[in-house]
Amino acid sequence: MKKRNVALWVYFAFLIMPIYWMLNTSFKTNNEILNYMHWFPHNFTVKNYVTIFTSPFWRRGFLNSLAFVSLNVVIVIVAAVPAAYAFSRWHFRGDKHLFFWLLTNRMAPTAAFIVPFFALYSNIGLFDTHIAVALAHALFNLPLAIWILEGFMSGIPKEIDETAFVDGYSFPHFFWKIFRPLISQGIAVAAFFAFLFSWVELLLARTLTSTAAKPITVTLSRSLGAGGWDWGALAAAGVLTMIPGALVVYFIRNLMAKGFAMGRV
Repeated sequence: MKKRNVALWVYFAFLIMPIYWMLNTSFKTNNEILNYMHWFPHNFTVKNYVTIFTSPFWRRGFLNSLAFVSLNVVIVIVAAVPAAYAFSRWHFRGDKHLFFWLLTNRMAPTAAFIVPFFALYSNIGLFDTHIAVALAHALFNLPLAIWILEGFMSGIPKEIDETAFVDGYSFPHFFWKIFRPLISQGIAVAAFFAFLFSWVELLLARTLTSTAAKPITVTLSRSLGAGGWDWGALAAAGVLTMIPGALVVYFIRNLMAKGFAMGRV
């Protein structure tokens, strides 16, 4: 038993090491980063974080990412919930083929959609906007959300719907008051994956933005200045980019735990 615990601690240390090293680097000066390998900062500084918070270049990237990621999550959940309900409750000709076709969109390589998206958004005036990136990400996140939510809804007996309608509930009232609480775990899991994939995605975000809506992932990849890479600022930005995801996991952790246990994930 003790050997197993030691192995788990070693494995945990192996996983946490990159995160620790990035956090450690974010409190060092560039001179110390480039010339010394210290496990702890010898010249502790918060200048890198001050640079992130005071620079419009970095701040705009964070705000842009939060904007289109939030839009993406809203679009995905609003569209996925009724679609998943239809797949779980009604059977129609071609429903299995349509459901599989939705999943193939998620499996398709992102690069295959770059040129069509760029041409479309440039022609209709959506290029370099938050909604452009949100809609592009929704193409990949929506099928996954439908698949997750359909698994949750299929596990809920149809008799609940029929009983509610017999009792005089309208469909909107039934869905909001009765059905929604039953699938809250599934909504949390679907929203988490939609947030995660949109937050870390780079290729579409880089292609569909230029200046006004450039996200933090693109900012990180374009932060080479005349003096070279600012490694301390990059490490600080990397630490800050992990915080939104960590907060999302923290606040919906109970729903996610139930969701992973009950759903398709």
